[in-house]
Amino acid sequence: MTNLTRVEAGARSALIEVLGYRVELDLAQGATTFESSSTVCFTCAEPGGSTFLDVKPLRLYTVTLNGVEIDLTGFDGERIGLTSLALENEVVVTATMSYSNDGQGLHRAVDSADDQHYVYGHSFLDSAPKIFGCFDQPDLKAPYDVSVTAPPGWIVLGNGTATRTGEGTWALATTKPLSTYFFTVCAGPYASVTTVHDGIPLGIHARASLREPLERQAEQMLTITAQSFDYYHSLFGIRYPFGEYHQVFVPEFNAGAMENPGCVTLRDQYVFRGAMTHDEELTRSSTITHEMAHMWFGDLVTMQWWDDLWLNESFAEYMSHRTLEAATEFTGAWVDSSMARKPWGYAAERMPSTHPVAGSPAPDAQSALQNFDGISYAKGAATLRQLIAYIGDDDFISGVGEYLRSHAYGNAALADFLGSMERASGKDLQQWADAWLRTTGLDAISVEVTTERGSITSATLRRTPPAAHPADRPHRLDVAGFSGGAEVFRVLTTVDRDQTALPELVGRPAANLLIPNATDLTWANVKLDAATLAAAPAELSAVPQAQARAVVWTALLDGVALAEIDPRHLLAVLATSWAGESNQSIINRVGLQLTQRVIPAFIPTDEQDGALGVTANAAGEMLAAAEPGSSRALVAARYVAATSGDEDLLRRWAAGEQLPEGLAGDSDFRWVALGNLARRGAIGSAELDAALEQDRTMAGNLKWLQARASAPDAQAKVWAWGQLTGEHGRSNYELNALAAGFWHTRDQDVLRPYVARYFRDVPALSGRVGEDALARVAALAYPAGQVEASTAEQSAAALLRPDLTASVRRAVLDADSQLREALASRAAFG
Repeated sequence: MTNLTRVEAGARSALIEVLGYRVELDLAQGATTFESSSTVCFTCAEPGGSTFLDVKPLRLYTVTLNGVEIDLTGFDGERIGLTSLALENEVVVTATMSYSNDGQGLHRAVDSADDQHYVYGHSFLDSAPKIFGCFDQPDLKAPYDVSVTAPPGWIVLGNGTATRTGEGTWALATTKPLSTYFFTVCAGPYASVTTVHDGIPLGIHARASLREPLERQAEQMLTITAQSFDYYHSLFGIRYPFGEYHQVFVPEFNAGAMENPGCVTLRDQYVFRGAMTHDEELTRSSTITHEMAHMWFGDLVTMQWWDDLWLNESFAEYMSHRTLEAATEFTGAWVDSSMARKPWGYAAERMPSTHPVAGSPAPDAQSALQNFDGISYAKGAATLRQLIAYIGDDDFISGVGEYLRSHAYGNAALADFLGSMERASGKDLQQWADAWLRTTGLDAISVEVTTERGSITSATLRRTPPAAHPADRPHRLDVAGFSGGAEVFRVLTTVDRDQTALPELVGRPAANLLIPNATDLTWANVKLDAATLAAAPAELSAVPQAQARAVVWTALLDGVALAEIDPRHLLAVLATSWAGESNQSIINRVGLQLTQRVIPAFIPTDEQDGALGVTANAAGEMLAAAEPGSSRALVAARYVAATSGDEDLLRRWAAGEQLPEGLAGDSDFRWVALGNLARRGAIGSAELDAALEQDRTMAGNLKWLQARASAPDAQAKVWAWGQLTGEHGRSNYELNALAAGFWHTRDQDVLRPYVARYFRDVPALSGRVGEDALARVAALAYPAGQVEASTAEQSAAALLRPDLTASVRRAVLDADSQLREALASRAAFG
């Protein structure tokens, strides 16, 4: 596979300027291929020079340059050489392209509920040439004219407003200049809900089989969309520039969403077919606001090269939570950031693959793909909050406006962003940027106090930079103390040295819980003192501020990962505090961390059933206390169904009997109970097959695959591994489901042979599965639950191999690091 390098991209953009694309797609040629014709007009700064065009066809028919057909004898399958260029040029490419089933390029999926076909384009990061011939790099932006032929009965959506011109023919309006990786076309018998807000036509779309939940949930999604538009317009002073605004919920989407101008694509799991929790609704709303922020930061102004991807993602991450807090019903959005996003970023900081927020080496496109992680998103957003604390919000917004207006429809880099901030604030930001943006790592923050007769006699806040990546990062943060459910003190301070005295606390009553960074203003590893750790089981649930509780939970989870806190202590806190928790982001994210990582990896195998029992008991208490049918009751019921060892209860729920209120007919909840029974070996393939017959949907098929793969017997593992690694035409989502279910069983002898097979068979999928999709499969399929030295040895050996692709290497490297965290914890605590 050819991988565009930064040097090649720089040379090409210096030589040519793309004036426009005319793309013609024929999607009515069957289920496996489509016809593509692209006409590209461009100028050349040095007539007589040469460059290349990107295209990845199944069959390439003709390529003409300025009316002369190019000899394709030496075509390598990915690049077409263009020589003897004129001042003004036109290249025309005609080809047959393959639909994908891995979420990259033009993906085609069949809805098993009604056998309807759906198509969507995903051009990120280097997949546009799988759809049409183009100059594929982010700084060669150009307008597009697109026409599409589709089967009768389909609708077509894209970056420009779509107009039906005949039976099965569509024309899309000329777009503003776009990078190739934003190109999309969505086509199929989509169900739609449309409206207009502030002069902007809005549409939300999903598969026809999801019409009922789409229409039921449309008002909430369109309300968030409208509120976000109003907020961004008032904040930036620049109206949305891309015409209509469609949000298409598409099947088998690798990411959460993609910010294609005018036509955002989102994973269709966000259209909840069963009961929906407040946390799920908030997550979907955050995604909506995140992708809309990209219309300005990423789409209107695009990074020049992938090393500045943080200019896209950090800003959108920050703005999504700011917008939800300021303009919508979700006033607890920053708590969700603390629980759902920051732990992702903190985990990335602990990996050997950690990198700075800005300026990470990206010598080629595929290496850049590896940095779409929690650092680029969550740390970048936290860094922007620190920048605002440093220069002030008014100057930050003023700088953002100047940056957007100065580079509209073009490209920019870190230096451009910092220049706008410096002009707005009047401050030199180079030292700040060196510490926060250009240096890897996070500081540890702790508070030490001395007391006498119940009062504080001294207090010191300690900042400890990482030894491997020292930096002088200034922090704006607060320190709060709580006792018996009451706030005892709170002080806001600036930390610009490794030890900062806190004289404001002297004479204050000592607190049972001492919480640094209590409102989570900064990016740091919070170290709780011994007294706070000891008091947490009794005191945490009474802390009145959800944000402070979230900081404690995150600190506990980090401490477990760093082998500083016994995972059993985390379970003790859960046993006393989780059932009484009121914030659903905390409830759900703590539950996910416990059930998906802490218990399977950090708790010894012979204690895991007991740990799941603690979780089930706490969830049962929560369910009993919650208002029947409420969102909190639903979250609690799901955790009971996922962790309980009461097989009679699970069978009743799987049969639809004696269900908690609001869950009658909820297929997704039924699969939670069935999955638990399957993992325990309490039901087999016959029962799962019967359940699938009652839920012949895309979602039902995925739940069935995961449940079958999770069965603990050797025969089930043989079947699942064959389906995962064999040539069965499985989609990206089907591979994910099989991988997620595979490593479940208490009988380690059944699983040990597959450790070596993982390192042999999963990397070999790179020939059949795109890198974006394979990264997820490789991460899910890694034997993380095999917490043994032999697993680490095989992992280390695999990382020495030269044949691993960039995505597989990154997945193995990060999973290996997490495995070693679990090994270190078990060594420390038994």
